Amino acid sequence: MAKTLVIVESPAKAKTIEKFLGKSHYTVKASVGHVRDLPKSKLGVDIENNFEPQYINIRGKGDVIKELKKEAKKSKQVYLATDPDREGEAISWHLAHILGLDETQDCRIEFNEITKEAIKKAIKSPRHIDINTVDAQQARRVLDRLLGYQISPILWEKVRKGLSAGRVQSVTTKLICDKEKEIEAFEPKEYWTIDLEAKTEKNKDITLKFYGKDNKKLELDNEQMVNEILEQIKDKDIVVENIESKSRRKSAPKPFTTSMIQQEAANKLSFTTKKTMMIAQELYEGIDISGEGTVGLISYIRTDSKRISEEAKEKSKEYILEALGENYYKNAPEKKENKDAKKVQDAHEAIRPTSVTRTPDSIKSSLSKDQFKLYNLIWRRFVASQMEDSVFDILNVECRVGSVLFKATGSKMKFDGYTKIYNFSDREDKILPNISKGDVLKSEDILPIQHFTQPPARYTEASLVKTLEELGIGRPSTYAPTIATVLNREYVEKQGTSLCPTELGIIVTNILESNFNKFIDVDFTAQMENKLDSIEEGNIEWKEVVSETYAPLKEAIEKAIESIEKINMDQETDEICENCGLNMVIKHGRFGKFMACKNYPECKTTKPIVNKVGVKCPKCGEGDIILRKSKRGKAFYGCSNYPNCDFVAWNKPTGDMCDDCGSYMVEKVTKSETKVVCSNKDCKKEQEKKLEEDGKISIDEK
Repeated sequence: MAKTLVIVESPAKAKTIEKFLGKSHYTVKASVGHVRDLPKSKLGVDIENNFEPQYINIRGKGDVIKELKKEAKKSKQVYLATDPDREGEAISWHLAHILGLDETQDCRIEFNEITKEAIKKAIKSPRHIDINTVDAQQARRVLDRLLGYQISPILWEKVRKGLSAGRVQSVTTKLICDKEKEIEAFEPKEYWTIDLEAKTEKNKDITLKFYGKDNKKLELDNEQMVNEILEQIKDKDIVVENIESKSRRKSAPKPFTTSMIQQEAANKLSFTTKKTMMIAQELYEGIDISGEGTVGLISYIRTDSKRISEEAKEKSKEYILEALGENYYKNAPEKKENKDAKKVQDAHEAIRPTSVTRTPDSIKSSLSKDQFKLYNLIWRRFVASQMEDSVFDILNVECRVGSVLFKATGSKMKFDGYTKIYNFSDREDKILPNISKGDVLKSEDILPIQHFTQPPARYTEASLVKTLEELGIGRPSTYAPTIATVLNREYVEKQGTSLCPTELGIIVTNILESNFNKFIDVDFTAQMENKLDSIEEGNIEWKEVVSETYAPLKEAIEKAIESIEKINMDQETDEICENCGLNMVIKHGRFGKFMACKNYPECKTTKPIVNKVGVKCPKCGEGDIILRKSKRGKAFYGCSNYPNCDFVAWNKPTGDMCDDCGSYMVEKVTKSETKVVCSNKDCKKEQEKKLEEDGKISIDEK
């Protein structure tokens, strides 16, 4: 008996869905991502033939395609169940082409979560492939190819090989470079605050802060202004002039969109955007839960929508009423979203758990540490979004000292509301002492403090994602790969959690600004996203958008080839070439940085760059300890005599030996401090590094 073939993108997803549908009537196979794309070796867009894309089957996908064709041929029906977004729609379109399916027939199914109910419901409601959505993706792909494949070779020739430019990545790098310019141009400004320490009539402490004078707010810009205020309040009574008590409500945050989960996971869990999306994908595709089997734990992870289905709302209501009580459920009607919001951005639900009764603690044993952290964040955010506001009692106290005003504000949580579930901060109540209007306070101390404004902070991954979304650059699903690209290309580097432009990033950005400013302009990139939305809505033809974009690009490319001067990125070192005696320079090759003779090509001497840490190997005593990187890019320390000496360590050896057990000591870096500890896990020897006044490091034994 012929079966129905269901094709998804991921083997993990295929396994989960096949379990729900049963093997007796359904076969579920994975395309393992894209099967057809533009060729890597050439432009792949026929510019003369109205920008017709020249798609080819992806190299290495031959066996997958062969198997899918074989299964499709013997199946009574084929359903394409790729992800419910533009890229997923395009993959289904390509699959239909390869398998000879009629795209106008009902061969496409989609679902927002991988649960038994959602899959069976989708099977009952197939539709045809949405060609407008496909065209929006084609426009994006072709535009990115035209920009990337025609600008990147100019960078190879003028700067160095291996560089790239892109519609979104170049704008992202520009934002980071522009922020650095702001920081460099920043001039600190002086300002002052005055704290007034006082006691109430019942001898309770209270701190008042300077507000202004003559009932007007006043900014203290210099010491002279401060001295004038101090003179005016000298030996004068502090009189409580006004007390205002009120309640303030704080509403729960909405459930996660893609960009918000990336920001919150960075801020609350210290996850990179790449890590967040990788773990979220695992939770979406399915986890083997003890007692249940494999099941998708969260809804689709690439969404701009904050909408929640009525069924999910009802389930959350039942949970809140039963687990927390009626006073925690928010029964008020939700505010309607802006009618002008684009339908393509609201195509899905927000990210939520597929079952609210599947609490994080109940499935903790089935999840990895990081999976639990992210699921816990998603589950709590969703439940909290359906809960009542938190309520605070606010007490504002205004005191007058002559004509000078001082204020104090206290707050106390009256009802925890949604924070009972979603609370990741260590907020404490600030309780003011009992005080009445007309009371006279006793002055204990006056504390004038000088401050200087601080430069704008560099972007972190979280703040960059927020900015990209606010400016309408790219789509949330592109943020993680975009950030990964600018880091991998070495246009940007991480200093702690901050994103800083490299010299290369600044040079490339300057070249692009000078020659292709329109195409890396924030407004242009945002407007392009709007045009892609219009294509998806069927309001504009995709090749028309590509054509009007390409005309100025072609002109800019022709000018750039003539005007850009070649830039030498080689860095001269103190290392001397052993063959000709000239200085060695740092060059960049396919596999990273290396040293080569300055006299190349006459002298072809090269050598790898070795990052010595100034410590001899504790194992062989002869080799130097050098900093290396694993295949995954994680730093570790090894001996320069490898493979003759196989010493390796994750932590940096200090060159000292443990007095207690004789093992070597290492530096152990945590978020809060750097310690020197014994490498022997069974030895508890520990020392603390301290910075002395002369800048040298001293070590105190514990």
